[in-house]
Amino acid sequence: MERIERHASHGGWQEVWTQDSDALGCATRFGVYLPPQAQAGRCPVLYWLSGLTCTEQNFLTKAGAQRFAAEHGLILVAPDTSPRGEDVADDAAWDLGQGAGFYVNATEAPWVPHYRMYDYVVDELPALVEKHFPASDVRAVSGHSMGGHGALVIALRNPGRYASVSAFAPIAAPSHVQWGQKAFAAYLGDDRGAWAAWDACELIAASDKPVPAILVDQGTGDPFLEDQLRPELLREACERADQPLELRMQPGYDHSYYFVASFIGEHVARHAQLMR
Repeated sequence: MERIERHASHGGWQEVWTQDSDALGCATRFGVYLPPQAQAGRCPVLYWLSGLTCTEQNFLTKAGAQRFAAEHGLILVAPDTSPRGEDVADDAAWDLGQGAGFYVNATEAPWVPHYRMYDYVVDELPALVEKHFPASDVRAVSGHSMGGHGALVIALRNPGRYASVSAFAPIAAPSHVQWGQKAFAAYLGDDRGAWAAWDACELIAASDKPVPAILVDQGTGDPFLEDQLRPELLREACERADQPLELRMQPGYDHSYYFVASFIGEHVARHAQLMR
């Protein structure tokens, strides 16, 4: 591990670290915000997963979450969205390959050697954070768009591991939309049965262990709402399975970080309450 950035922020420190990841088989970067409370003891951790084309920097510089993390005493951890490097498989399109890891474990060539973002986010990164930083083992997970999909899937696949889960404009039913279908076919193959393990709606339908109430914010002015995000399918799946869900349709908001920044304070406060 090597620290490559450090900035004073709201009484704490925003840092960026690089590490050689065993799960990803390459060097990767992640952001860590340490609130002022971390100087006195261990703090719970909110993991943030970003969306297509993003790196760890989008959340760190655009969401304004550090202010709220300092208020509530939360550590924020934001990994990159995919493996990267000259030896890492890529695609010319912006919605596949580097910058578009979809938080799955790939099973298909040429992606399988490096595209194991699920293992990285669920196992390797928390172990590293809890060893090297003043972090407790109390965790929450959130994310935006592709990262909202990742947050939902990770929480649903690991009931009891995360005290709280939320998402902004998640790709709620990836098996039913072009973004998800393209990525799943590439990373997981053509067997749709294998896709179900990475689709929040399918996981909710198959599980008998509800996770803590899910909070989802979705802007009504989002250009991807009807074609790629499909929050109504998430609502229907939760209703059928008695999975608690608070789906808030926010009038006029689009898919940008202006939307995320408008409501991130409410999400951080909710996570903090559920992690007490």
